[in-house]
Amino acid sequence: MQSPSEFQGPPPGCPAHAGGARVPLHGPEFAAAPEAFYEQLRKYGPAAPVELAPGVEAALVTDYAAALHVLQNPDTFARDSRRWRALKEGRVPLDSPVLPMMAYRPNCLFSDGADHMRLRQAVTDSLARVDTHRLSRHAERVASYLISQFSSRGRVDLVADYAQMLPLLVFNDLFGCPAEIGDRLVFGISGIFDGVDAEKANEVLGEALFDLVALKRATPGEDITSWLMGHQSALTDAEMIHQLVTLMAAGTEPMQNIIAGALRLLLTDEKYAGGQHSASLLVEDAINDVLWNSPPIANYAVHYPLHDVDLSGSKLGAGEPVVISFAAANTDPNLSVGRQTLSKRAHLAWGAGPHACPAKDPALLVSVLAIEKLLNSLPDIDLAVPEESLTWRPGPFHRALESLPARFTPLRPDKRSTAPSSTVGATVGNAPVQQQGAPQKGRWWSSFLTWWKV
Repeated sequence: MQSPSEFQGPPPGCPAHAGGARVPLHGPEFAAAPEAFYEQLRKYGPAAPVELAPGVEAALVTDYAAALHVLQNPDTFARDSRRWRALKEGRVPLDSPVLPMMAYRPNCLFSDGADHMRLRQAVTDSLARVDTHRLSRHAERVASYLISQFSSRGRVDLVADYAQMLPLLVFNDLFGCPAEIGDRLVFGISGIFDGVDAEKANEVLGEALFDLVALKRATPGEDITSWLMGHQSALTDAEMIHQLVTLMAAGTEPMQNIIAGALRLLLTDEKYAGGQHSASLLVEDAINDVLWNSPPIANYAVHYPLHDVDLSGSKLGAGEPVVISFAAANTDPNLSVGRQTLSKRAHLAWGAGPHACPAKDPALLVSVLAIEKLLNSLPDIDLAVPEESLTWRPGPFHRALESLPARFTPLRPDKRSTAPSSTVGATVGNAPVQQQGAPQKGRWWSSFLTWWKV
């Protein structure tokens, strides 16, 4: 893995190499050392011309104050991507990998004004009904289950086998998913993020959410899906599906990256190797370190100026995608003097303004519990590869480890750990799922439910 210091001069793709051309935020060079790119992009001023994917142009805001200004001024900067001029004019490839993250959907992420207020209120009111004690108990049960699947092996990939799966299984409970629908949701969401048969995964996800909405229309329960459905905002079935997609995708990917990122620090950074603080405080400090210095969603919150704007010297055109770099803003050199004394809530990892993340408290609660449970269960866990060999998933929006191999002293197998693996040849949609040893992603939820009942 390259570090910023390994670049002799500007990294490949930066302005000095391209004579002022747009800087690509895709490819292995950016994934390996985004900090070096941000440093060069700051030379443009508060916002810089970038390419999110081949043929997809945007302006990236790297300045902390400018980012806050955009986030807090919806009357000038809209979130509805139907205003995206290049897309309307046919200048964006319809098969672009970033289009699913940027194209309009009828949810609170892509809406403005009264529509946003109605959809956002349904989400925030429903999340407010989540019992934190129930959430804590379920998160601990899920963590115990996942650990039981690999604790006797002595080795684990903490991304694929733990950080990725834990948020998905926690959300299945919050959404009130029965076993079969929950399996399909896990298959769909994880398949989309993995990029493995993403078209099939997206199809399975859509069908599963349609079935979940239909089920809750008939038999509502004590879960977020039912609370959204019963909210006075009177969401349609289409709106329901899109809110659920947003909640699951926006909840699982960032939480996965927080857990994996904090575990990387706890396993590799000497400042977290014990000391005067309690284990709980060390975990919280590591998470705070990730949110400040390597936010799980590095660049997103796409806005569209309603008219041509001068952002502290940077010219932004009407309808041009304006992407907030939470990562670059948090490491803005203008903050360097007082950065360590800033409130833990001063970072922009959760956004700001009317579209700030409504689920940050539950996300932090689950992340802390997941990390503490793992470290308490496997106290001698350590990184299994040299830290410099770790790699990051390419992409303009996230900061996500490809894998986090770890080793530890194997534990005696839990008698329940093999119970879920008895099902062979199950299917998700039309996709076969082979069960050998630990469950495949198409059977994780029903496997957990079986494990818990044993």
